[in-house]
Amino acid sequence: MRPISYSRATDTATAVAAVSADPTSDFLAGGTTEIDLLRQNILHPRRLVDINSLPLTGIATTPEGGLSIGALARMSEVAAEPVVRERFPMICQALELGASAQLRHMASMGGNLLQRVRCSYYRDAESPCNKREPDTGCSAIDGFSRGHAVLGTSEHCIATHPSDVAVALMALDARVHTLGPRGERAYAFDDFFLLPRDSPHREHPMEHGELITAIEVPATPVARHSLYLKVRDRESYEFALASVAAALSVVDGTIADVRVALGGLATKPWRARRVEDFLIGAPANRVNFDQAARVELADARTTPMNAFKVELARRAVVRALETLSGDGSESPA
Repeated sequence: MRPISYSRATDTATAVAAVSADPTSDFLAGGTTEIDLLRQNILHPRRLVDINSLPLTGIATTPEGGLSIGALARMSEVAAEPVVRERFPMICQALELGASAQLRHMASMGGNLLQRVRCSYYRDAESPCNKREPDTGCSAIDGFSRGHAVLGTSEHCIATHPSDVAVALMALDARVHTLGPRGERAYAFDDFFLLPRDSPHREHPMEHGELITAIEVPATPVARHSLYLKVRDRESYEFALASVAAALSVVDGTIADVRVALGGLATKPWRARRVEDFLIGAPANRVNFDQAARVELADARTTPMNAFKVELARRAVVRALETLSGDGSESPA
């Protein structure tokens, strides 16, 4: 048994100072991922600093019409907030499809963004894994890779990012606010998640002791007409094989604005910018939706086990955009 010391922080600055001063310490919020990894002998902190008493739970609108979500707001609280449901339905749907009610009541929004991958090789503590132990190899590349990534991969890691709500937030150009040893910082959402490249163990640009304080979602009028489509092996709570966060504005049959991000397919929440660039100004029809998806997925790198994901993703993108445009009869459920 490994001894772990525990303390409870009462203010944000104290929490940051406590973790920053000790390289073997870590923050503890909802614990829905961290406790699992402690039990599986994947994480080895010697000290946990409980941050649940910090005043980071607010959900507020900004003067411009956006959102400010405290890092310790629970997933269920954000999903139930009327203004979120009205202005950003893709966020609510992603949260509700992301976990059981019990987990949503515990899991924090900041912790959701930082949750670790669900790759079985990462979590068994025995197999070589560059994400868990750098320079040991990636067991998934030649192993069981059915659920692994086809976009944003490298020869060092093909693990899929697990978050659902991060996909919706990526489509909405969210920003992550933090407080660390060097003061306050704000990260564009796309910059907050790092591709594996040669250092898959480094998933975020934050330094040790840097704490997420809030998630900012800018005013996005097109988000009122949005959805989150999740394709998985079973209807009960399961990680995505492919998911699409999409928002669409069509004026006189022409696409005026579109936002698309993909989940279950990449090593980070994946902004489908090729889809967006292809569709802006184009007629809203199935042919264009299909071609835009093909352009986005042209660089997919597959294994024999996960090659089906390319076709699955293409169909999911088309289905999501058809649902929003009314060009098809599919349901987003």
